[in-house]
Amino acid sequence: MGMKEFQLGEFEELVLLTVGILYQEAYGVAIKKEMEQRLTRGVRVGALQTALQRLEKKGYLKSSDEAGTQERAGRPKRFYHLNMARARWNMHAKPGKYFGRQYRTWSGI
Repeated sequence: MGMKEFQLGEFEELVLLTVGILYQEAYGVAIKKEMEQRLTRGVRVGALQTALQRLEKKGYLKSSDEAGTQERAGRPKRFYHLNMARARWNMHAKPGKYFGRQYRTWSGI
């Protein structure tokens, strides 16, 4: 495994923190809303989806689909879950700007 697979950007760290805070309610729209509320700035859907896919590929997140509902026109909802072993490794190996300091969410986890 190359070092790049473990490296996280600032936005990726924020996404990871938000998934941890939302716990079992971490799906695309909820993650976006939570991040916008805590960051007090907009989050682009494309950037968020790209980060979620990248974090899943790197092993930091796992995803599962919930069956579609009538209110969602049968579309499934994809939920994201932390891979805690990988997330803990990153927290200790590279204390980032947002892990537990400047991002006002760490107490929510």
